[in-house]
Amino acid sequence: MAAAAKKSQVRHPLFARIYPKINAFAEAHGALEHRQELLAGATGQIMEVGAGTGANFPHYPEQVDQVIAVEPEPRLRQLAEQAAAKAPVPVEIRAGRAEDLPLPDASVDGAVLSLVLCSLPDVRRALSEVARVLRPGGALYFYEHVRSGSPRFARKQRLLNPVWSLLAGGCQLTRDSQQAIVDAGFAIERVRHFDFLVNGRTTPSSPCIIGVARKTGPALPGTSSGAAHGDQAL
Repeated sequence: MAAAAKKSQVRHPLFARIYPKINAFAEAHGALEHRQELLAGATGQIMEVGAGTGANFPHYPEQVDQVIAVEPEPRLRQLAEQAAAKAPVPVEIRAGRAEDLPLPDASVDGAVLSLVLCSLPDVRRALSEVARVLRPGGALYFYEHVRSGSPRFARKQRLLNPVWSLLAGGCQLTRDSQQAIVDAGFAIERVRHFDFLVNGRTTPSSPCIIGVARKTGPALPGTSSGAAHGDQAL
């Protein structure tokens, strides 16, 4: 039991302490509207992967019956539990990792990935797990920062990525999360590409996507190789 609990934890003590301030800054510059856009169509039984502090919880619409929120970092999970108590819909917090979700097969109507694919050690396996727990035709709601489509900006992201990742709990600037979702067997229903500007200026994580994908076929087999799909050496 203790070994299983330890396996479900990811500890980033420094990042967990500063992330609430980072999130508050982002929300003051537009992230609140992004979260509302992300969740506007959510319905039924929802699983949120990497819930962090629970920043999405206030924005779940009334047509959501329940949210099962999975978060591996203990400090962030504690903050998520506090946010769950104030949420407009029922929220259950569970310890767990995206690569080994603590839910049965075909048990939820929708899954939410919100600024999480950037930091997962194994994106391919995590998306395979999301497909496993989704019911046929289930929706994947995603909001991620991604590698830029501009070669010049993407080169800047690549150069900054080692330091960025070290300071930001393993977050990567160079992932093509939309392609990773497609490769995992999902069909993109809609997606909006935009630059998240702060005071009119770009940051290394400005290129973003918000969208919905559908489970349409079998997921790719998971892998424990540790090489995250979507990483690029530009």
